[in-house]
Amino acid sequence: MIFKQLLTLIIIFTSLSYGESLNHFIRGRRFYQSSEKIKLFKIENNITDLYYDQELDHFKEADKRTWKQRYWVNDQFFRRQSGPVFLMIGGEGEENPIWMTKGNWVELAKKYNALLVMLEHRFYGKSRPTEDMSTDNLKYLSSEQGLADLATFRQFIHSSFNLTDSNRWISFGGSYPGSLSAWFRLKYPHLVFGAVSSSAPMLALINFTDYLVVVNNSLSLYSANCPRYISQATKQIQDLMKTQGGRLTLQKLFRTCDPIDTDDDVTNFYSAVSGNFEEAVQYNKDNRLSSNTSITIDLLCDTMAHESIGDPLTRYAAVNDIFLQEFAQSCLDISYKKFINELQQSSWQSEAAVGGRQWTYQTCIEFGFFQSTDSQKHPFGQTVPADFYIKQCKDIYGPDYDLKLLERSVLDTNTNYGGYNYEGSRVVFINGEIDPWHALGFTAKPPNTFTDTIFIKGTAHCADLYPASDRDPIS
Repeated sequence: MIFKQLLTLIIIFTSLSYGESLNHFIRGRRFYQSSEKIKLFKIENNITDLYYDQELDHFKEADKRTWKQRYWVNDQFFRRQSGPVFLMIGGEGEENPIWMTKGNWVELAKKYNALLVMLEHRFYGKSRPTEDMSTDNLKYLSSEQGLADLATFRQFIHSSFNLTDSNRWISFGGSYPGSLSAWFRLKYPHLVFGAVSSSAPMLALINFTDYLVVVNNSLSLYSANCPRYISQATKQIQDLMKTQGGRLTLQKLFRTCDPIDTDDDVTNFYSAVSGNFEEAVQYNKDNRLSSNTSITIDLLCDTMAHESIGDPLTRYAAVNDIFLQEFAQSCLDISYKKFINELQQSSWQSEAAVGGRQWTYQTCIEFGFFQSTDSQKHPFGQTVPADFYIKQCKDIYGPDYDLKLLERSVLDTNTNYGGYNYEGSRVVFINGEIDPWHALGFTAKPPNTFTDTIFIKGTAHCADLYPASDRDPIS
């Protein structure tokens, strides 16, 4: 059945013509170009965009500038006398108002008569504090400013709804917002009573080698042979990369938009094709509310196992075809120059404004999280070193964004929030076994006796936040 699905996808792909588009799985996050689904959800759910006058810089009292931060409210389940307030924290992309009526937190709101509020993160979506995303303006983009946004917004809602201390606040977040949820409880314990932190990286580090180790382990859970076929294909690619004729073969097989010319193009190529498996593993069967994909570990590993397609390299290229079709791309863009040029764009009307420029900046200045191939425990070869990401930081934002700056920044982040020595309380940390990000989170053992952990077998990134599905694993 899955092989038939693969053939159907390839046939459809060859019959359609789409515009050229860059690979948008950037540093562990896919950034979609279209907001049409979000618009449809807004109409369907009758949830209105609201805006709050937020401070630009919370840490300079003399700076009185403000901007419009977007948020949403759903009070249909709220019991004003004693109901809690559930705060969904926005993250590194445009927020979707479908969350105001869907998802596990909505079921909890019905049970506990909660008020639902969601705040979009500064510099993402329609929450634009500055006239553009110039590097100088991005200095106002940080997790600390984001947490201060949450604190002042919390006070605004508390006053607007005439709430009392009986209306306890619980924060929710997944991935980076999951980290923010735990850090909000840590930094502002008087404002938030408890926190749900899903799939949250809690340690900042530069070289996140375990990301691909978990990808390897997750693929192996489905088929022990899957990583072996990928390793064989990777070795074939490495051999072909040594000659001009070999690179031409790769360009045709993987439908690259441009020639593989420079060393940076070569590394970008490896990053793009391994990123296909990274994305499939990270979001495997997660029952997302929008921009969902039928691409799963099962499909990719079954494709790699089908010898009738050809040798391992041809099967690897067939996996790439599946992704090109799924995301309406006519070719695979591996041009390093194009990638850098896109993320250098500072206009809110540019493609980079979807989130790629902003999130890359945060990884370069706060977190690292560079998903390198520097470990030996995966099938993708030593093809994308951590140094490649440092080079991107300098090429996009300027020479000051180098390794020394990031080393200081990562140290500051872990000093500020505690890293693995987290000291907050009343936080539940939830992670999925398949999700590569669980390697930076709390899984079996909570960080202290005042927190708890839930580790879900066979589950991907943030899957616990989405609505229940008949296809969910029993765990």
